[in-house]
Amino acid sequence: MEKVAVVTDSACSLPEDLLAEFNIHTVAYYIHRGSEVLRDLVTIKRDEFISWLPTATSLPTTASPGPGDYFEMYRSLVEKGVREIISVHMTSRGSGAYQAATVAQSMLADSNPEIKIEVVDTQNVSLCQGWIALEAARAALDGANLESIRSQVAAMIPVTRMVQTADTLKYLYMGGRIGLAKRLVGGLLNIKPLIGMKDGVIVALGQARSRLGAYQQMADMVSDVVGQGRAKVAYVHAGAQDEAQKIRQLVEEKVEVVESFIAELSPALAVHTGPGTAGLCYYPVE
Repeated sequence: MEKVAVVTDSACSLPEDLLAEFNIHTVAYYIHRGSEVLRDLVTIKRDEFISWLPTATSLPTTASPGPGDYFEMYRSLVEKGVREIISVHMTSRGSGAYQAATVAQSMLADSNPEIKIEVVDTQNVSLCQGWIALEAARAALDGANLESIRSQVAAMIPVTRMVQTADTLKYLYMGGRIGLAKRLVGGLLNIKPLIGMKDGVIVALGQARSRLGAYQQMADMVSDVVGQGRAKVAYVHAGAQDEAQKIRQLVEEKVEVVESFIAELSPALAVHTGPGTAGLCYYPVE
């Protein structure tokens, strides 16, 4: 077993094969759909949810795992012999996951004070959270200690960026997750908004008159940041893999990408972005 266990939650949206390959432990978000209480990627899967979402008469709500959920994950790892854990979560300004994990950290410290747990607020979402968890897990499998992994994660947080677009921002608006991009809502007939994250909240990055125009802007944004350097890129979507592939082609014509993959948002995120969302999460590498 690795020296440090990596815990995150379903909102990281990493593909299942990467979770398994790098021994990343996830805790499921909750989705409340009418009287149903669903567990993200456990009792509701991506395809089923994306097919249903356009038919919804009211938007489901989501909730982060509670302290008890994270505590049970931490305790199960301790019972397997783990003594150090790094727990990676989306922005604390958009979810209660970080706070819940911090409470669970304190709960475990009462009974197991020798266990070290580092709880991380990535100040981002989606595959930006996913990249940070993935690189932490790689370092753990290479034998890095908790302090070294914590330093690596801290260096990634300010340089890991998200850009995405959709045909509508109504899902973000209805779910109260619109952040500083609220000015893009309304009056944008046939305009494709581009949004990202800054200081843990959603912000407007621009707009285009077509999806292709939005994708070209994404590629330009990555190129402006990376320059002649290299990047790792996750192309993300909600029921729009072909659109993610178009973004991939445009980006990789402009930037040297040393690692990339396509990933679909988990239902807990797709409920806020809506079907058809496409974008990327990336960071420059040495």
